Amino acid sequence: MSDGVRREQDSMGPLAVPENAYYGAQTARARDNFPISGIRFPRSMIRALGEIKRAAAIVNAADDRLPSEIAEAIVKAAEAVCEGRLDNEFILDVFQTGSGTSTNMNINEVIAGFANERLTGKRGGRSPVHPNDHVNMGQSSNDVFPTAIHLAVLDGLTFRLLPSLEELQSTLLRLAEETDDVIRIGRTHLMDATPVRFGQVFRGYATMIGNGCNRLRSAVPRLGELALGGTAVGTGINTMPGFGSRVAAELSSRMDLTVCEAPDHFEAQGSRDALVEASGALKTVAVSLMKIANDIRVMASGPRSGIGEIFIPTNEPGSSIMPGKVNPTQIEALTMVCAQVIGNDSAITIGGLSGSFELNVYKPLIAYNFIQSAKLLADSISSFNLNCAMGIEANHSRIESNLNNSLMLVTALNPHIGYEKAAEVAKKAYAEGKNLKQAAIELGYVTEEEFNQWVDPKKMV
Repeated sequence: MSDGVRREQDSMGPLAVPENAYYGAQTARARDNFPISGIRFPRSMIRALGEIKRAAAIVNAADDRLPSEIAEAIVKAAEAVCEGRLDNEFILDVFQTGSGTSTNMNINEVIAGFANERLTGKRGGRSPVHPNDHVNMGQSSNDVFPTAIHLAVLDGLTFRLLPSLEELQSTLLRLAEETDDVIRIGRTHLMDATPVRFGQVFRGYATMIGNGCNRLRSAVPRLGELALGGTAVGTGINTMPGFGSRVAAELSSRMDLTVCEAPDHFEAQGSRDALVEASGALKTVAVSLMKIANDIRVMASGPRSGIGEIFIPTNEPGSSIMPGKVNPTQIEALTMVCAQVIGNDSAITIGGLSGSFELNVYKPLIAYNFIQSAKLLADSISSFNLNCAMGIEANHSRIESNLNNSLMLVTALNPHIGYEKAAEVAKKAYAEGKNLKQAAIELGYVTEEEFNQWVDPKKMV
């Protein structure tokens, strides 16, 4: 054909595709059938699919199921996919067939088209390398696509999200150590409470982050179970015994991940429970970060009319009309990400409980939302840590002023004069604008010496 197109064939017949494209007719049909969102699969998902095709070709060639020349061409093409050199070929919308078949065939056709060009000088086509018979040998979209999701998710958790969380935890632990002797007033219900050490506060935050890391790590073994080898419905039809385990071994070595063939292919293809579990851990991390970030936002509020007990870095002007205004923008970015992750978890949950019988058919939705959540968290945590948390400093004068003005120091008098009298002291001090010592002495409940001995913030933490 002319006019910049060529004719390609699939099982439904011929179709025109762009002349310079590596993909074929089935990809073009899916492009035309799902012009929905314009959202494409992330790079990590495309790389994972490329790694699967590469590993499958190596295993199939080792058993003489695939001629060595064809296998070598597939491997080279798959490596080009993994390296990102063919990213423009992956044109399909996330909102497509729920099995991911369209994208599995997209990658099969691209690899076949690239391999054919290598072997014949002619781009595309189905010979000598066929997208189904050779690139997809021993596989089905129903086991390839969930395997790719698990690989992309594991890669993101292992090499991006967990390291960013560990860096933030380290910063919080450093802040805890640096501020361990700084006593500030505690707060419950947003109201004054008894004192705490700032070190205790930051150490609590660090523990929250550490617990989040542990929750994510506990989900990793289930994510490491790969569906590959189950083919269409979990029975392994049209593949060879041991194919899944051998491909998993190749993937483990190549991607530096601990993965294995799933012990039960019916669970591995019929459900997405491992991803739902891990998404719940992501959501919990987001909830923890939202609490930590909001606490820091309020403690830094002001600078003169808020609590103002800590200083955070001043990164950019905060207002187009109010000169000199600086806002907690890193916190705002992080908390918006947390809101997105919490919303994504709802979509993943619905996706996980959907589908029927031997196949979950919400896999593209689950893949996109999970990978987005993990990437957003990793990037926003790194930004927050670098541009906010690492620069936090205590405002000692404001901390001391707030501490000394707090009425809840009266709690230390409870063991000595009783709850009722202590409450009377606090109410008198508040109503008359006096400090606790004045009110307690005027009521005749303590002497100055007793008050000084009993009401000591250092003894209260």
